[in-house]
Amino acid sequence: MKLPESHAQRFALSNEVHARPPEPLSAPVKLTCIAMTTDWPYRDEDRDYVIELANQFGATPPPPGAKHFSVDLNAFRLVWERHTEFTRYTFLTPGGADEPFVNPAIEAAPADWIDKLPGKLIAAAHAALITEEYNTNDVELASERHFTGHAVIGSKITGGAAIALTDFRIHADGFGRFLVFNRSMTPWHAGRIVQRLLEIETYRIMALLSLPVAQELNPLLSSWESELSEITNSMTKRTDQEEQVLLDRLTQLQAAIEKNHTQTQFRFNAGAAYYALVQRRNDELREQRMAGMQTFSEFTERRLAPAMNTCQAAAARLQALSERVDRAAQLLSTRVDMSLEKQNQAVLESMDRRAELQLRLQQTVEGLSIAAITYYVVGVIGYFAGGLEQLGWNVNTKLVMGVSAPLVLALSAFGVWRARKLVSEREKKSPDDA
Repeated sequence: MKLPESHAQRFALSNEVHARPPEPLSAPVKLTCIAMTTDWPYRDEDRDYVIELANQFGATPPPPGAKHFSVDLNAFRLVWERHTEFTRYTFLTPGGADEPFVNPAIEAAPADWIDKLPGKLIAAAHAALITEEYNTNDVELASERHFTGHAVIGSKITGGAAIALTDFRIHADGFGRFLVFNRSMTPWHAGRIVQRLLEIETYRIMALLSLPVAQELNPLLSSWESELSEITNSMTKRTDQEEQVLLDRLTQLQAAIEKNHTQTQFRFNAGAAYYALVQRRNDELREQRMAGMQTFSEFTERRLAPAMNTCQAAAARLQALSERVDRAAQLLSTRVDMSLEKQNQAVLESMDRRAELQLRLQQTVEGLSIAAITYYVVGVIGYFAGGLEQLGWNVNTKLVMGVSAPLVLALSAFGVWRARKLVSEREKKSPDDA
């Protein structure tokens, strides 16, 4: 039977459930895990270095687009994992039953190749899977033998099939340490458990990257809250001249808050995501308490939970402050707009008064114009009548001027009225009627 055409992402999404599979581990075995932060310029360099190493040992390199790669290089085994913000390299070598943290697995890899790895080291840990050779309930003995006398954290895990110990410290060689005693785990089961422990270490550090951001942000939040409080208090006592100054201050404050919100939002969200992964990995260990020791979940929660609460509080505080500034800016902007509208209304009223004065002045001028026209026209008629009288006509010049004056006045007034009416009609016509 022929299936319909597959979606372009069908196989990639189906295989996602198999991404980053654990390595089967049989005791005794030593592991070293290092995690390098991979900023965007390094996104392809890490694969190039893995290809270089594989070619150096005559092994098959990772395929294009791969995010997980495991290869046996004879002296050691390398597992390469690419994540969103970091790349993890895990080195595996057999042995370590007697001294699990002597001659760690990373020493089997070329030192010059490790020195060239792109990014900054964010987490590093040695791990060892061995069989139970002594009473692991003896906390002091475990501390002295494997953790240089530090307080040990550990528990029975996965239903008592193994015991895991650590001190969550960076030792003199720059690495943390995890020791797993295998009681009854199969190789695949052991691989999953060791992988979970190393993931807890990596995700714990990645989650805590957001803590310095929150600590740096809190003093800024306090200063911004004081600034906003001062601005809002001034808004209740402001004059129209001060409103624009307050709006400028509020706009600058809003820009600073939004800038920091943009810069910190990803870090806080990533920290919360990593914290959730740590909690999930702790749950998957299915821990059982051992006398005299804290469990993994208890120890990590003791400091990780308050740190994440600090980050969450800073993010919530920043979000609330951003919303408050937005509301204050809207309110002040509305008040500024109202003040401008009042000023515009006053300007319009002033223009109306000036227009009324101009109209009255125009009417006065028109009246004077009618009088002047009448005066000059009657004068012309008087000159004309006087000329006729000189020619011997029986014409009374003053009588002619007196009789013509009302007629000229009426005609002049009609002419001015007609001209004003024509202008008014033209102004009322729309452009379509023109």
